[in-house]
Amino acid sequence: MNNKKIIIAGGTGFIGQELVNWFGHNNIVIVLTRAKTDVQNNTYSNTHNANATYLQWDGKNLGDWATELEEADLLINLAGKSVNCRYTKKNKQEIFDSRTNATTVLGLAVKQAVRPPKLWINAASATIYRHATDRPQDDETGEIGSGFSVDVCKLWEKTFFEQRTPFTRKVALRMAIALGNGGVMVPYFNLLKFALGGKQGSGKQMYSWVHVADVCRMIEWINDHDDIEGTYNCSSPNPVNNSDFMQTLRKVTGHKIGLPAFTWMLKMGAAIIGTETELLLKSRWVVPSKVLATGFQFAYPVLEDAFKEIISHTPRKKYHLF
Repeated sequence: MNNKKIIIAGGTGFIGQELVNWFGHNNIVIVLTRAKTDVQNNTYSNTHNANATYLQWDGKNLGDWATELEEADLLINLAGKSVNCRYTKKNKQEIFDSRTNATTVLGLAVKQAVRPPKLWINAASATIYRHATDRPQDDETGEIGSGFSVDVCKLWEKTFFEQRTPFTRKVALRMAIALGNGGVMVPYFNLLKFALGGKQGSGKQMYSWVHVADVCRMIEWINDHDDIEGTYNCSSPNPVNNSDFMQTLRKVTGHKIGLPAFTWMLKMGAAIIGTETELLLKSRWVVPSKVLATGFQFAYPVLEDAFKEIISHTPRKKYHLF
């Protein structure tokens, strides 16, 4: 993609910054962020050799930022409070509100634009599917699960598709866990340092993942194919179980020992560090049937290759004590 105008709402997180780095060299990229310091100091854009303009918004109300949607080629919405927290009543409400409010106000901005964005891609999550140990869940026959996390996903997608934007094509991207130089790899590297890189729980739970470069490539593919709309899984076609995931990570990083973390240990640890065991123990077995049917090919379909690419850009001290 070249010479496009791209708006990224919530673009200062791990995936957002990878998108800035991917698209920021040959396009006009505008990032909407809630943080004042990011706008004032241009904090994030200085970490990449890519160009982006950072504008402040509150994720709830229309403002001057809305005019930037005029004549945009692509709007990407990643805004939402992280689910990596304890599911208290307050946090649950913030998780819901941060997603629905941002999606609703973006819908208003698109609706009032004279020349609205041609394409709106809204982040969604592959955790919308049930805990699956019997068969993979694709984006046509996959079964929706139940529980808080699934309710968040369902309401997020419902809010997105309820926005009336007749001149803007819309795609909800059900993303698996994105792997790259940062993000979830940071805590995994910390586990490896202290020989704790073994399986979590039974290790049999499926782990759906996607290299962050393939997230960027899939967004670009969707932009270039006008017939793509609706919901699409964004995940590697080759998910693995948790035990194989950790074993592959140890192999690529040269760690021979990886002590397991049993379920009772995870429950204690989650309470201490302020997160939920569901993030590790739910069996997410997701495959991207629909995008594969369009001809899209993943650059990193195999986990070991994905890890090798990530490690090639990671200083050894991040995952080794010495």
